Amino acid sequence: MAEGSIATTAPSGAPSGSPSADRDVFFGFTRPQAAAFLALVVVVVASPFVVYPFFLMKLLCFALFACAFNLLIGYVGLLSFGHAAYFGMGAYVSGYASKAWGVTPEVAILMGGAVGAALGLPFGWLAIRRTGIYFAMITLALAQMVYFFCVQAPFTGGEDGIQAIPRGHLFGIVDLNSDFAMYWVVAAVFLGGFLLIHRIVHSPFGQVLKAIRDNEPRATSLGYRTDDYKLMAFVLSAGIAGLAGGAKALAMRIATLTDVLWTMSGEVVLMSLVGGLGTVFGPVVGAAVIVTMQTYLAEFGAWVLVIQGVIFIAAVLAFRRGIVGEIGNLLKVKL
Repeated sequence: MAEGSIATTAPSGAPSGSPSADRDVFFGFTRPQAAAFLALVVVVVASPFVVYPFFLMKLLCFALFACAFNLLIGYVGLLSFGHAAYFGMGAYVSGYASKAWGVTPEVAILMGGAVGAALGLPFGWLAIRRTGIYFAMITLALAQMVYFFCVQAPFTGGEDGIQAIPRGHLFGIVDLNSDFAMYWVVAAVFLGGFLLIHRIVHSPFGQVLKAIRDNEPRATSLGYRTDDYKLMAFVLSAGIAGLAGGAKALAMRIATLTDVLWTMSGEVVLMSLVGGLGTVFGPVVGAAVIVTMQTYLAEFGAWVLVIQGVIFIAAVLAFRRGIVGEIGNLLKVKL
């Protein structure tokens, strides 16, 4: 069997060559996905004229974070309980670089992504040597090491975090102190990261990742060095998570221990499950549900966690594929 024969299904989920299989129309999108993406772009562009931009920036940052996590679990089958390490360190480094070194916002955000990828390389190299629950526990342990480092490191500000982070001027020209102006930067980062993940998933590299998820021994028998592919996917996921953290730090003007706490890793798992694992748009919808709930139900205090728990149980019992997964199943399309 030729190496290229590993991908046996079309992007729509229908068998290759099937009359019902959707053909790519652009950039790896099928027709239903293209329509959904155009709807997403319309929502992103129109939302700041209707909803408070500060809330929207938070939502988009966490949506990108969830998409990065979904790249690893949804398309490689690796459950990480430590993704907060890359998100949080991206936030800390971007915030510190902007405040202490005075770098421009685009450089600060890219530094967050670079730090996330750099941290993901050794962590991924250690973690991928195990599978299943052992992989998950290793990622959690490594993330806790990062958390305790952030507690002690002078540049993180300890329990106070890094506050009053300046947004600066984009390319040294555009003033981002206005929430409305900063929103467009965050929106661009989100859409760029979303398209990058989509391109990764629908590339030949992404097809190998799906093969590893579905049947790693078979992928190995076809000649693929599966550990190398898993490590590359881990680094990409960590880098994009760091990018989301960097954007969050500048948008929210703060980076704290909450960003690297284990509960943040739990939240991104919840976002992906509620939206739909292994779907392109699921993490975005899941992040929108969780962030909206946390923001607008904050007056209920600790009851928000109870409500989150109820939603999680409902998603697991009634919506096994997640919100987007169930919608795609009803419409017979792959979203």
